[in-house]
Amino acid sequence: MIPVPSQVRIWLAVGRTDMRRGMQGLALQVQETLGRDPHAGDLFVFRGRSGNLIKIIWHDGLGMSLYAKRLEKGRFLWPSPADGTVSISPAQLAYMLDGIDWRNPRHTFRPQRAG
Repeated sequence: MIPVPSQVRIWLAVGRTDMRRGMQGLALQVQETLGRDPHAGDLFVFRGRSGNLIKIIWHDGLGMSLYAKRLEKGRFLWPSPADGTVSISPAQLAYMLDGIDWRNPRHTFRPQRAG
């Protein structure tokens, strides 16, 4: 898991991203498309067309990091391009990285009675 400090904002680059891009190409996309500073310390999450691969770039003050995760089965849930820029919490990012619906997580087990 990425060690995300509590004050860091997480931005989803809605729509499709060319996943052949590396760190510099994704940072340029943050500047041009999202209108944000990729060196401000926020996390920026990108998803490709197939939906099973995401990339995250993060500048921690010392340097830029690039994280990638590919799901063996299933797809990462993603907002529609009409939603514009979307900010999520670190908990929602953790759900997303586990392949769980981060928009509406549900418990799979609920106790019927106490004791």
